[in-house]
Amino acid sequence: MAPAVEAVNKVKVASTPVKAPVLNEKTLSSMTRRPGSAHSWHDLEIGPDAPTIFNCVIEIPRGSKVKYELDKKTGLIMVDRVLYSSVVYPHNYGFIPRTLCDDSDPMDVLVIMQEPVVPGCFLRAKAIGLMPMIDQGEADDKIIAVCADDPEYKHFNDIKELPPHRLAEIRRFFEDYKKNENKEVAVNDFLPAAAAYEAIQHSMDLYATYVVEGLRR
Repeated sequence: MAPAVEAVNKVKVASTPVKAPVLNEKTLSSMTRRPGSAHSWHDLEIGPDAPTIFNCVIEIPRGSKVKYELDKKTGLIMVDRVLYSSVVYPHNYGFIPRTLCDDSDPMDVLVIMQEPVVPGCFLRAKAIGLMPMIDQGEADDKIIAVCADDPEYKHFNDIKELPPHRLAEIRRFFEDYKKNENKEVAVNDFLPAAAAYEAIQHSMDLYATYVVEGLRR
């Protein structure tokens, strides 16, 4: 019952009243039908310091051309495809547990750190910025973060502290990685840490709304 209690508490502490979102029945159904084993999206806590520092489940290691992703039904990491373009992920990539975005997926996060890590593990990440992205006409924003326990990167607090070339590499990867699938991706200007905190908090609140509605039914 811990996830439900936490979700209800987050709903109660909302500082300003907001209009209740129209819930997607398919998304609600996928969140209420749970497997018997632990589910990395729902059962892993986001952490007490969110939205600044949070747990992150890594799906894709740095340097991989394999597009691993969360299977929402089982909670396992599955192979979605091998990338069609001659590119590899520039940094470890995954999602933030107990978050939900408008595309019905958990919040995506790119974690900058010294080493690649194995798919399915989780680590503590610190948000330093937001990369607004449009994927085939729909918003698909990415949190840019550093590993909170990597001595080389843990001191970074905002995306403006990164070398410009690092940001150029990240932008180019996401602009190009779907081109050979004839899919259009547009990356807008990177935003500071404050925008990342706001996006994460919104995804936490939306997730909590679905959890509460699932309990009510």
